[in-house]
Amino acid sequence: MKNQTLYLLALYIGLSSIATSHADEVNLPDILARIKPGIVAIGTYMPTRNPRAVFLGTGFAVADGRKVVTNAHVTAKKLDDEHLERYAVFYRHEQKEQMQIAELAVTDEDHDLALLKVDGGVLPALEIGDSMRVREGEQYAFTGYPIGMVLGLYPVTHRSIISAISPNAIPAIATRQLNVNMLKRLQTPFNVFQLDATAYPGNSGSPLYDTNSGKVIGIINKVFVQGSKENAISNPSGITYAIPAEHIKTLLNQTIVK
Repeated sequence: MKNQTLYLLALYIGLSSIATSHADEVNLPDILARIKPGIVAIGTYMPTRNPRAVFLGTGFAVADGRKVVTNAHVTAKKLDDEHLERYAVFYRHEQKEQMQIAELAVTDEDHDLALLKVDGGVLPALEIGDSMRVREGEQYAFTGYPIGMVLGLYPVTHRSIISAISPNAIPAIATRQLNVNMLKRLQTPFNVFQLDATAYPGNSGSPLYDTNSGKVIGIINKVFVQGSKENAISNPSGITYAIPAEHIKTLLNQTIVK
C-alpha cells in the first residue's frame, strides 16, 4: 500500500509537471500576440542618406505608450544635426512597416538605460514586473531584432533560464584587462541576470519577460564574447546578460519628477 501511494504521488507530480509545461507553451503564443506590437526596432533616420534608416538596437514601449526604453549604448551615437538625422522607432502594424521620430529624453549610463519619447501615435505599453522576486532557475523569454534589419522588421523570440544572478562587473583575469568602465562598475556594483541564451547584435534593449504574464523583469544589454566582437555572431558564447527591471522603474520615476 505504501509503495502504491508513493507511485501515485510520483505519477501525480509527473502529470502536474507536464500540465505546467504545456500551460507555459500555450501561454507564450498568447503573450507574444499581446506584447509584440510594443516591441520596436531603434535606429536613426536621415532624409538625405542612403539608406535613410539605420538600425541600432531594440526597445519597447512603457508607461503611457509614448515612451520607449532601450540601452544607453544603443543611443550613444552622435546625431548629424546638420543633415537632420533623428532617432526613430520602427515596427510593423497591420502588415505595414511604420516609423515614428523619437527624441532622447534621459539616460542612465550606470545601468545602461535610455528613455526615448516618440513623436506620434501611442504604442502598446509593456508592463514592468517585480525583478526583485526573480530567482535562479526560472524560465523567461526575450524578444527583439537580432542582427539588425538583415532578418527584416520581424521580432524574434528566445527562451532562457536565469543561470545566475551575479555582479555586473566580470572579474578581470589580469590587471591589464581593467578599463575605466570596469573600474566604475566595481565602484558602483549591482546585480544582473545571467541567461543561458544566445543573443546577437541588435538584441540590445530587448525586453526579458515572464512567459505567463508578459511582465518585463529585465532588459538585454550585453553578451559574453570570447576574442573579437565578430565572434558574437560567428562563435556565440551562449551567455547573455540583462539589467533588472527595477532600474527601469527608477528611470521612469526620474522622468516624472523632471
